[in-house]
Amino acid sequence: MKFKVGDEVMHTSHGSGQIVAIEEKQLSGRESRLFYAVSINKSTIWVPADSDSDASLRQLASNSDLTHCRVLLKSRPAQLNTDRQQRGRDRTESLRAGSFEIRCEAVRDLTAHGWLKPLSESDAAALRKIQEVVCQEWAFAEGVPPSEASREIAALLQEGCQRYKADAALS
Repeated sequence: MKFKVGDEVMHTSHGSGQIVAIEEKQLSGRESRLFYAVSINKSTIWVPADSDSDASLRQLASNSDLTHCRVLLKSRPAQLNTDRQQRGRDRTESLRAGSFEIRCEAVRDLTAHGWLKPLSESDAAALRKIQEVVCQEWAFAEGVPPSEASREIAALLQEGCQRYKADAALS
């Protein structure tokens, strides 16, 4: 078993929360399995406590993860595929891993793509969703309100934008 009661975790679909119980449950007449009860946004979700849960549940970002992502958000963005559909497939594939770092990279890269030209509807929607999840985890990990996390992320992205534009002007 990877987690214990009290651990702060991140669910790839539902966001950040805390393990409040580990219980054995029998569903649909099948054999009993262990489940994590995860409290997220005043709701409880049940996640199987087996190897399959590794895909949807992970440790919350650590202080060192946040430090690394502060640098990452200010760094040079990656060039995104010019084909809108391929860009969406690439994003879906990379986000499947669910890591905090990959989500921060996606926020940085989509934001930077928007500096060059307006984002497509699907890119803008993806950016809003990913940024919301990153802000929520950042706030939960730092113990600050989401609005404060959002302001810090925006400032880091803006600093990266200034650097990016200065580098482009020198080229």
